Amino acid sequence: MTVADLRAAKGQRVLTMLYVETPDEAAAAAAAGVDVLSIIAPLWNAQMRAAAGDCFVQVGLLYGELVTTEDYLRAGFAARAVGGDAYYCGAGLGTVRALAGEGLPVVGHVGLVPSKATWTGGFKAVGKTAASALYVAAEMRALEQAGAVAVELEVVPARVGAELSRRSPLVTFGMGAGSGTDAQYLFAEDVLGCTRGHRPRHAKTYRNFAAEYARLQTERIAAFGEFVADVKAGRYPAAAHDVAVEDAEFAAFLAGLGDY
Repeated sequence: MTVADLRAAKGQRVLTMLYVETPDEAAAAAAAGVDVLSIIAPLWNAQMRAAAGDCFVQVGLLYGELVTTEDYLRAGFAARAVGGDAYYCGAGLGTVRALAGEGLPVVGHVGLVPSKATWTGGFKAVGKTAASALYVAAEMRALEQAGAVAVELEVVPARVGAELSRRSPLVTFGMGAGSGTDAQYLFAEDVLGCTRGHRPRHAKTYRNFAAEYARLQTERIAAFGEFVADVKAGRYPAAAHDVAVEDAEFAAFLAGLGDY
């Protein structure tokens, strides 16, 4: 999928999108037919690109670790060299313009933006009043004018998300923004049931990996404990684990040692 394909899909079908952290997750998402993956820059490498297959990959350029526009440009081009398709940018509009001006497809972020949540009242929905919904709309228009191609639209009322998606040329990656957005975006850890800490209301869990990980940890501890017990009891190593040597060769070895 290219940026042109992404734009062409707007209004035609709902895309699927997952935030993944490992090559196994990326490969599973590709095999399952997920359209778009979000992978943060420190985890983005050739192995992840290969695992992602034909998925369109948004590479997250980390806000706060990158500061200046030059930082973002260098990081964006480095991510593109690995095979990124678009680049999440939480920086100001000047940086968005600079990236877009160099032909790097930019994904912005509006609504609940975790790194800037203090400005909208903390970790809660944004856009529940007309004034705050219009603020989200204004931010989206500003991103359009700065040259962004898509936007993460996070935790806004479903009707607001649908209306903004309908009116904006930006491809909306909706996370907790209702069924009317252009893509439905979840974290793989929520889907797999291994969320650490708070699980957001919009998350849906399809498997219980947490229980499986707990079972595997119990088995891991048991296996390590059995190894310790075997060593203490002299059961490991056994003859089957030893390297054999012919008697004549060993006798010659002993003779050669002399006074060593």
